[in-house]
Amino acid sequence: MADLLPWDRLGPDDGDRFREECGIFAIYRHGDAAAHTILGLHALQHRGQEAAGVVSFDGRHFHSHRAIGLIGDTFSKRWVVEALPGHAAIGHTRYATTGATALRNVQPLFADMAFGGFALAHNGNLTNAQRLRHRLVEQGSLFQSTTDTEVLVHLIARSKKTTLVKRLVDALEQVEGAWSLVALFDDGVVAVRDPLGVRPLVMGELDGATIFASETCALDILGAAFVRDVEPGEMVVVDARGVHSSRPFKARPRRFCIFEYVYFARPDSVVEGRGVYEVRKRIGAELAREAPAEADLVVPVPDSGVPAAIGYAQASGLPFELGIIRNHYVGRTFIEPTDSIRHLGVKLKHNANPATLGGKRVVLVDDSIVRGTTSTKIVAMVRNAGAREVHMRIASPPTTHSCFYGVDTPERAKLLAARHSLEEMARIIGVDSLAFLSIDGLYRAVGEAGRTGETRSFCDACFTGDYPTRLVDHDQGETGAQMSVLLEEAGR
Repeated sequence: MADLLPWDRLGPDDGDRFREECGIFAIYRHGDAAAHTILGLHALQHRGQEAAGVVSFDGRHFHSHRAIGLIGDTFSKRWVVEALPGHAAIGHTRYATTGATALRNVQPLFADMAFGGFALAHNGNLTNAQRLRHRLVEQGSLFQSTTDTEVLVHLIARSKKTTLVKRLVDALEQVEGAWSLVALFDDGVVAVRDPLGVRPLVMGELDGATIFASETCALDILGAAFVRDVEPGEMVVVDARGVHSSRPFKARPRRFCIFEYVYFARPDSVVEGRGVYEVRKRIGAELAREAPAEADLVVPVPDSGVPAAIGYAQASGLPFELGIIRNHYVGRTFIEPTDSIRHLGVKLKHNANPATLGGKRVVLVDDSIVRGTTSTKIVAMVRNAGAREVHMRIASPPTTHSCFYGVDTPERAKLLAARHSLEEMARIIGVDSLAFLSIDGLYRAVGEAGRTGETRSFCDACFTGDYPTRLVDHDQGETGAQMSVLLEEAGR
């Protein structure tokens, strides 16, 4: 899910981390559907921290609650749950790639269609959304949000097909990009995943209720059983007659997002049959074999660098130490009250431990480098704590290209690895040595022999520039100011 207008609303370092855009959840035939959806979204909070929404259905009416903020802050009141009665519900937790955080953009989106009420929640990006939106506006459609997800709503509403499922298939056959989505309608719930399987989606079961979620950690929080992954290109409809699976789309080679294993997914999730925590430790072990360092200890950049650092330490025989401590009570909404404390920068979230780092040669392990600003500050902080040498090891290949499939990344010109050599990056960041995991090493860590030909089963475009779909809007230059022009033409 992406917004279609570019506003600069990031803080000094917020643009220096990858951000997954959203998590989705659905449950059918459970007496406490909304409460379970809220708990599921709580487990998926790492996939989006800006806003969330839930839509429920009680057999006669749809009920909705959407709010800006974290799940625990906005959905914890009893009255919220009581205002969402019903046996079925879907939910969405959101981080927008671009665009102001506005309530009108918060999902699930809801519309009264010719066939009845319909709510939709989407994880991913539609790479031809601007082109489709422009066409729909010319044909008379009135948009209420700036999200690409609303394009799907209009395509479904305008379809000439005779059933909801056929309308949904008709709409999805017109879009490019990545989409795992769940939808709620009068008769049930539908879950569908794009033919490439770029974004994750799993199915679970709890006391006879069917559940769909972005990750297995959302099942675990409820005590639900994992049933299976929704397969790429599969549509699953759950209604009063049972569970019905179909494959309405032309089969394509699987291209699951490999960065889910590096950073996005929660470490306790099982993604595409692989435990994320174990994969991240194997990534660290591969990194140790490819890029050893003469050092005294291995220190992770918390929290995302911890599993890879454990794997690096185990493979290298070096001690693992928590030389950097993270403050978990500082979030993205922290406001710096005066210019006089802006120099504190990364110390608001991380602080070095001089007793551990003093006089030591340190291997500093992080999951990725985006712009490089945060890495520069962390390295300086480690040196100020007394480290004698700092050798940085990155648990992924260099990020050289932007993602267009549901991940917030800067434009390519702002990616450090796209503009500088390895030696230049090391000098900019201020380390004694710098090394990234190779693309083949990353593939080995997830259980494949390497990245070979057309048989690869992952999307690795952020590392290789090998995009598995057409980037219609981007390739036609409909970005930035041109997007604004299109939306102005759309009557915004």
